[in-house]
Amino acid sequence: MAARSYGQYCGVTTAVELIGERWALLIVRDLLVGPRRYTDLKQGLPRIPTNILSTRLKELQEGGVVRRVPLMNCGLVYELTSYGRALEPIMLAIGRWGFQAMGDPQPDDVVTPDSLTMALRTSFQADAASDLDVELHVGDVALRVQVAGASLQVTQIAPAAPPAGGTPPVGDADAVLVAGPGIRLLIAGAVTPAQAIENDIVAVVRGDERQLDAFAAAFHIAPLTTHEPSELQGSTS
Repeated sequence: MAARSYGQYCGVTTAVELIGERWALLIVRDLLVGPRRYTDLKQGLPRIPTNILSTRLKELQEGGVVRRVPLMNCGLVYELTSYGRALEPIMLAIGRWGFQAMGDPQPDDVVTPDSLTMALRTSFQADAASDLDVELHVGDVALRVQVAGASLQVTQIAPAAPPAGGTPPVGDADAVLVAGPGIRLLIAGAVTPAQAIENDIVAVVRGDERQLDAFAAAFHIAPLTTHEPSELQGSTS
């Protein structure tokens, strides 16, 4: 059930009608991390008005993207349907595309556990990754980031994970990394791990500094290749 009809018979149009309304994609982003209660979604999207959150959830349910189900010890939660989960590669591609245009954050911009988790999944390079076990702290958010072979596991540590957030890993991480928004420069390859430490972009506050090298190899988004119009015209002449 589209909230707005564009009056065109087209797959792109249908997709926009289903998930193109303001906040809808961010709800999908957070649900890709895991099932969430209404209050969890509200905390993860602090600027969304409650009436808009309720409306978007209803629209996404009617469109077959989201469903509401009981979860043990959590009550009713929202989760993506199999149709909704099919959006994951699309969302990761959108994240990589949007990364190219990210500048410095505005003073009131926030990083949430789910947004940081999806940023890591967006930039994860399974082919280049080696085993890794770190705590990553960005502002008030702390995540346990573990790579084993081509498998990535991200667990929320702080703020306290939602009830459906899974079981925290046992034991201590091999290193604790503390970073600010400038960590995007490391992920973009604009600075090396050594330069990131030297310029106070990332600090290894505990553990093996070599884990930062492993982190930089595992999480990377290369710049998109761009062409000027004249170049494109020349290639087709």
